[in-house]
Amino acid sequence: MFTPLLDTLIFFVLTTPLMGLVGGRIKHEKRIVEVYVISALIFSLVLIPLFYSEVLKEGSTLIVGWGSPQPEGAFLEIDTLSIFMAVIYLTIGLMASIFSTREFEREDTTGYYTILLGMIAAMIGIVFSGDLFTLFIFWEAMCICSYALVAFKRERWESIEASYKYLIMSSAGSITMLFAFSFLYGLTGTLNISYLSVGLARTEGNPIMLVVLIMLLIGFGLQAGMFPFHTWLPDAHMAAPSSVSAVLSGVMVKVGAYGLIKVLLTIFAPMYESWRVTLAVFAVSTMFVGNLSALLQDDVKRLLAFSTIANTGYILLGIATGSQRALTGSLFHVMNHAVVKALLFLCAGAFIHKTGTRSLKELAGIRRSMPITGTLFIIGTLSLASIPALNLFWSEISIITAGLEAGMPIFSLLMVVNLVFSAVYCLRMIQTLAVKKETPTSKKAEEASLPMLIPILALGLLSILIGVYPSPFQTFAEEAAKAALKQ
Repeated sequence: MFTPLLDTLIFFVLTTPLMGLVGGRIKHEKRIVEVYVISALIFSLVLIPLFYSEVLKEGSTLIVGWGSPQPEGAFLEIDTLSIFMAVIYLTIGLMASIFSTREFEREDTTGYYTILLGMIAAMIGIVFSGDLFTLFIFWEAMCICSYALVAFKRERWESIEASYKYLIMSSAGSITMLFAFSFLYGLTGTLNISYLSVGLARTEGNPIMLVVLIMLLIGFGLQAGMFPFHTWLPDAHMAAPSSVSAVLSGVMVKVGAYGLIKVLLTIFAPMYESWRVTLAVFAVSTMFVGNLSALLQDDVKRLLAFSTIANTGYILLGIATGSQRALTGSLFHVMNHAVVKALLFLCAGAFIHKTGTRSLKELAGIRRSMPITGTLFIIGTLSLASIPALNLFWSEISIITAGLEAGMPIFSLLMVVNLVFSAVYCLRMIQTLAVKKETPTSKKAEEASLPMLIPILALGLLSILIGVYPSPFQTFAEEAAKAALKQ
């Protein structure tokens, strides 16, 4: 009906509750559902090179759908950028699913895995969409799933409060986007992303265009955690289960960045000079708010959430710069940050699972009690601190140098300043967890179980691999950037 990948994921979403029902009859519901969902994600990853080899090799576009790739058609458009994002979503989703087998060892997880798989399918649907109507349908499906996942621990008031706050703000962003889409349709008679830039060129000078641009910046920027629309993000990431936080921070906020890439660099590319500096100012503001707020946190998950906001700023700066090299840096940072932030949230989840606390003060010295998890957390934190030979360094340096080449030295300098702030709270985390004396809470902790360690080890090794040998990963990001810029 859609594409092999989406059809497969939707099939698994619809049949996961059935597997839970079958498992319940034989009293192995939890294990059957876990194996089923993990197998689904592995199978989906295998499908990518099998069915999209031409796109991966040539960077060409594969068009499928219900209408036609004409102005009035609703369809899917798959290019290297779509594949790039889909690989990240499936990889992080797989790691979170494996970790969840122990994080939720006492809960019924059929509903959880169904919703998680549904959110991953919806995110892939977004990046496969060739028109804004299809994109919006998948967008709403993603948002509904994410609200439910944030509130999954519904017996805790903070989860309900965070989910409700996220629901209100995200719904406002979605309505803003919908109004913007309606204006675009009224001006051009199409929601086809490829045709919109041509249609809007004929309406140049129309003041409504500026209104539409602002509305889309708000709608997509809110989901990305851009200042000043970021306030939902720390609460949602802190209150959600750690595996959910890994998905939210690692990949879901990147969907907002993807939306900005498609809108600004495709639809509004002819108006580049009118939004370039504005987005760069938003990017720098987002960096400062995220990093300065992270400096003040004791809650480890809240600190990591504010760090995600700061890294959104780095990605937005690359988009604002607009060159192929800058966009390559931003997309490479999307990949690198997804790996590192998923690693850190899963490590934090292991700490919390064993100690029952999120306080850095109470977790002091926990590396002695949990040496493997603690060491991998340190690796992820060093990467977050932009240490060379780890993955985040390469994408950050790409964005900074691209800004210098594009005549934006002030913004590049401000990003360097923010990287210093980031290094400060990263080193504080390392000092607290690895150097300080153990507390009564951290002393009682035991090393995480194997199902928790498997995704943590995989993400830690991937971070080191990309840092030591970045070339193939950066090339993948470069091909995705070319597809985004239609080069």
